[in-house]
Parts: sequence; C-alpha cells; structure tokens
Amino acid sequence: MAEKEQIERPVDSGSQALSEALRSSFALVKFVMVLLVIIFLGSGIFQVKEGERAILLRFGKPVGTGEAALLKPGLHFSLPYPIDDHEKVSVTGIQKVTSTTGWYATTRAQRAAGIEPPPGGTLNPANDGYILTADENIAHAEATLTYRINDPVGYTFDFVNASNAVQAALDDALLFTAAHYKVDDILRRDRIGFREAVRARVTDLVQQRNLGIIVEQCAVESIAPRQLKDAFNEVLKAELNRNIALNDARTVANQVTNKAGADAQGRINLAETEKAQLVAEISSRARQFSELLPRYRENPSLFTQQLLTETLGRVLMNVQDKILVPESGDGQNLQLWYNLNRELPKPNPEAPK
Repeated sequence: MAEKEQIERPVDSGSQALSEALRSSFALVKFVMVLLVIIFLGSGIFQVKEGERAILLRFGKPVGTGEAALLKPGLHFSLPYPIDDHEKVSVTGIQKVTSTTGWYATTRAQRAAGIEPPPGGTLNPANDGYILTADENIAHAEATLTYRINDPVGYTFDFVNASNAVQAALDDALLFTAAHYKVDDILRRDRIGFREAVRARVTDLVQQRNLGIIVEQCAVESIAPRQLKDAFNEVLKAELNRNIALNDARTVANQVTNKAGADAQGRINLAETEKAQLVAEISSRARQFSELLPRYRENPSLFTQQLLTETLGRVLMNVQDKILVPESGDGQNLQLWYNLNRELPKPNPEAPK
C-alpha cells in the first residue's frame, strides 16, 4: 500500500524538467557520436587521379606486393588513420633533379633573375663547385635530369628520399664522365658526346641501384672558369685563326695539287698520242716492207734500181736535168758532174726590147 502511494505521488516540475533535459542531452550526444563515427569512417575514402597510383599502408607496411599493391585511378576506401594510410605516386608526370656539384656558388634568387655573381679573384672550393677534366683542367658544369617513375613501390619505400638518390646518381655521373673528357671537348669540340656520356652513366647507375625510374632526358651546360674567361677566349680566338690558316693552306695545296694533276694528265695524254702516232707509223712501215719484200725477192736488181730512181726523184725534185747513168761495163766507176746551180743566160743587148 505504501509503494502504491509512492508511485502515484506527483513529481515536482523541477525534477521533470531536469529529466527531459538529460534525455535531450543523451540524444544529442548519441547523434554527435554517430556523426563522429561516420566522419571517422569516411576519412578513409580517398580518390586516385589519372596518371597516379596509390599504395595502401596498414600499420606502415604496404598491403600487397608488386602490381597488386598499386591502387588504380578512382575512389578507394581504407581504414582510418592510424590503422591505414596511403601514398600517392605520379606514374606519368615528369620529375626533375638538377646537379650543381660542378657549378659555381649562386642563389636561387640570382638564378631566377639571371644575375651572375662576381667571379672574384680565385676559385673558392669551399663554395664553388667544379669538375676536374682528364687533362687536369677545371671547368663548371651543371646537369638537369628529367625522369618518370616506373616502379612506384620501390621508388617510395626502398629509399628514405628517392629524389635525393636520383640526384646522387646524377652527381656521380657528371663528375665521373668529366674525368674522362678533355676540357676542350667538354666546352667546345664534343659537347654532345659529353652530354650523351653523362646520360649513359646515370642510366647505368639507375639500373644498378634499382631506383625505379626511367630516364627521359639529360641536359648538360658547361662553361670555362669565370676567373679565366678572357684566357679561354684568347685560346678560342687562336684556335679559330689556326683553323682559318689551315683551311687557306689546304685550299692552296688543293689548287697546286689539282694544277699539277692536270699538267701531268696533259703530258700523259700527249705522250699517249705521240705513242699512238709512232706505233701507227711503224706499223704502216712494217706493212709496207712486208708488201715490198716479195717483189725484192723476185728481182733484187730491178727492185733496187726502181727504189733508187724513186729516191733520187724525191731528193732531186728541184733539179732541172736528171741523168741516169748505168753501171760501167768494165767495172770502172763513172764520174758524173752535175751543174746544180747553172748560171742564167746573159741578156742580148741587141735584142729588141
């Protein structure tokens, strides 16, 4: 009976208001807690863009191996931090590192503004970088390497800072290659060959160290020490003058050689012509002799007499009178007197004019 009276006893308005306030607060707390849980779980949703790959980390270690560890473009879910985390890596974007280990001291602001600091009296190895060439000269060289990532897992987790590892390989390639080239080849004669040698060296180092990248391009800029700029310019000027003198000498040599060759060829051609004429004349005489030989064998005396007559006719062509005397019957030699230059008849004064 006492319990029934206690239940039916009306509650005062203050207690009722407090109870309603507590119920409202509990409902609000529940809503906030549910909202926080939703936000907490939603924090694990992330998006991977085109040209990117994501690596899911659970307690700091990649989930999966090889290609299976790479999340492709799209929306993905992971447990909230600190349980899960993710790393995004660009697989199509071009990365770039620059090696200034062989360049003189300068600041980013000066480089951006195109301002060259004063060279000073001497090279300061404590501040200024340089390269040492094969012929024991000093020069400045700067290399810029562009690359893209082909192994995101190795690039991200095998190195504390993969970009620094790539730059270290580029520094090594630049200094190593410079030690195998002469300063004139680096600065003027074989700039392309030097650049390609640096690229080949850094590519080998990338493969040996498994950096997980593909080299796209390697640009190398090299200049003479600024303190010796005038001296190098004088050497270049002397080299240009030497080349001009050598070219002039080669031109004169070619002209002389060509003229001598032409003269020699002309004499050879003349000799060949005279040779052909002489051979033709001898061949003609040989044929003539071959034709006359049978006649001589038939009658040597008559042939000799005919030949003598023809010869005297040619020799004494301008003689007015020709007398042919046969041999003496008694074997004695005959004396013949020829008046080759007969005096002209004297004019008759009495002859009518």
